[in-house]
Amino acid sequence: MDLGLAGRHVLVTGASRGIGFACVQAFLAEGAKVTMLSRDETALCAAAQSLDAGGRVLWRAADLRDPASALAALESAEAAEAGAGFGPLDVLVNCAGAARRRPPDELDAAAWNDAMQAKFFSYIHIMSPAVQRMAARGAGCVVNVVGAGGKVANPTHLAGGAANAALLLASAGMAAAYARQGVRINALNPGQVATDRLRQRHEAEARLASLEGRPPPAAPGAALPLGRPAEPREIADMVVFLASPRASYVTGATIAMDGATTPMI
Repeated sequence: MDLGLAGRHVLVTGASRGIGFACVQAFLAEGAKVTMLSRDETALCAAAQSLDAGGRVLWRAADLRDPASALAALESAEAAEAGAGFGPLDVLVNCAGAARRRPPDELDAAAWNDAMQAKFFSYIHIMSPAVQRMAARGAGCVVNVVGAGGKVANPTHLAGGAANAALLLASAGMAAAYARQGVRINALNPGQVATDRLRQRHEAEARLASLEGRPPPAAPGAALPLGRPAEPREIADMVVFLASPRASYVTGATIAMDGATTPMI
């Protein structure tokens, strides 16, 4: 299926690994031009250099918790000078940031603030100016990849879940506010995804179980209704569809991709 993304300029945050990098690959496969953003300059450079994109990839290191850094990265990506950027942004995909999991008794004011900075503001600082520019041009699309913890409270993920919930509300509210100006905004809620982060968490849980003399934990995703975690490319496929003209009447939506872990309407 031709998704109509050839030549479009897509900016992906959190682009050096995991879901973000899978999104970069998926958009390139559709013929898009992609600007990759991440805080980790070394990992970002290595990821960009691993791609055979024929000049359709640029990368920028930026700390999106800082609004000035986020705006500078956006302006650099949209720069029209030859070789400086790919021009006006057509699509923004937010995958950056993750809040540290903590037991409730460890949540102090700093922990709550850190979670909001890591997840909520790292999205808002790039999304708000990008959407305003898209609206001024009369077209654009945003897909926010937001953890499923924004829907169901988890005692060890309260601060991060609250940040995710705030992002879901902001996504829906901005979709309604900017729909008449040609901007579509949707959110995607992955559950467990087979990334390095999930593998590291499972390895840590296995080591702890061994030290405590308990049986090893089940493989990631084994308890899910689908019996496995999602692959990053599966999340990326939905992101690419939502960003495409094929989803032209989808906006303000929050789509679950948790393998039916939370059966809810």
